[in-house]
Amino acid sequence: MKRWLALFSLLYVAAFSLVTATEQTTPSRTAPPAPRAAKAAPGPTNDDCLACHADPDVKREAAGTSVLVDPAKFTDSVHGALDLKCVDCHADLKTFTDFPHESKLAKADCTACHAERVTEYDRSIHAAARRQSAGSVAATCVDCHSMHEMREKTDPKSLTYPLSLPATCGRCHGDPKVIAAGHIAIGNVADLYKDSIHGKAVSRSGLMVAANCTSCHGSHDVRKKSDAESRVFRANIPATCGACHEGIKALYDTGVHGTAIAKGNNKAPVCADCHSAHQIQRADVPSWKLDTIRECGTCHADKITTYRDTFHGQVTSLGFVRVAACSDCHGAHDIHGKNDPASTVAPGRILETCRKCHATANANFAKYDPHADKHDKARNPTLFYAAGFMKWLLIGVFGVFGLHAALWFPRGFRERQRKARQA
Repeated sequence: MKRWLALFSLLYVAAFSLVTATEQTTPSRTAPPAPRAAKAAPGPTNDDCLACHADPDVKREAAGTSVLVDPAKFTDSVHGALDLKCVDCHADLKTFTDFPHESKLAKADCTACHAERVTEYDRSIHAAARRQSAGSVAATCVDCHSMHEMREKTDPKSLTYPLSLPATCGRCHGDPKVIAAGHIAIGNVADLYKDSIHGKAVSRSGLMVAANCTSCHGSHDVRKKSDAESRVFRANIPATCGACHEGIKALYDTGVHGTAIAKGNNKAPVCADCHSAHQIQRADVPSWKLDTIRECGTCHADKITTYRDTFHGQVTSLGFVRVAACSDCHGAHDIHGKNDPASTVAPGRILETCRKCHATANANFAKYDPHADKHDKARNPTLFYAAGFMKWLLIGVFGVFGLHAALWFPRGFRERQRKARQA
């Protein structure tokens, strides 16, 4: 009897526990069930896209151009390394399911990931050109970075790698058709750069520190040279060049030219006036030294005229550079007024300057005026009167002998006729 009671009690406890557990796990009829999350549409995967785009024989129906995307090159790209999906850039295909898609898709928008760079580009001359004309050939992101093979600029295979950048920019700025279509007034700057000291340093010597296109113009925010915020705006050129030539800029800033620019005088010469913009040459070659003399004369016309009257000027006009040119006496970048003690032609330093070429020069030798002007009575009174005397002396001599020849001509003519009759 006791065994049956114990068994009955055990069954009762088990049944009670089962009922309790069922009530706890079963939702109340009055409480609504928790909603299930909707399953997101997967969209096309990269494999879905490459089913067609990896085939080199697949072409667009209308244009007949290839739609090939090399899977290996995309995988090696910076986007492939980040495991981006095709639809991350081609957003209008995210919910697409029915292949093939439309032949013309919306252009990929880089703003989602590169908002700062796109903002910079929007302020550039390239973006402005595209806004002005729907058919503009101005560069966009893919023109410089490529489309599916984008790489970091530190990658030697990248189009924006420092040694590759001149060729990348040259695809537009060295193409006569693009130059004509884009109305680029400056012309083929790519070839000018190739022959410059910077271009040779990049292409021949492989110098990573040599100036390339972005060093002077910037990368995404390339602006017109007339834009005050442009790196090549006239007043900004010394700072742009000084980013590499810091020591030269320090000298230039102390000179009369740099001081004038700092005060807002944009007529004062800057780096590009003497060295040019894209075809910069070595400063120690004879051709450049001779060209610099003419360049100085574009601003200092009166000085170049008096310089050409001297021995120095006449020798350099024959193509020789072993005599003094402008920079030999006045300096190159830190040019100062002659009344400035720091000037190389100041009274206290002029003898030192002359002795760079004339080692035995003395104080009297240094009094020689290299810009003597025979028309300036106040500066050179002796030369003014001497030149005047020589002028009238020559006029008198040629006048007397001219008159003599004119009076002698009739008599000589009659004398020749008389001798002819006698003969």
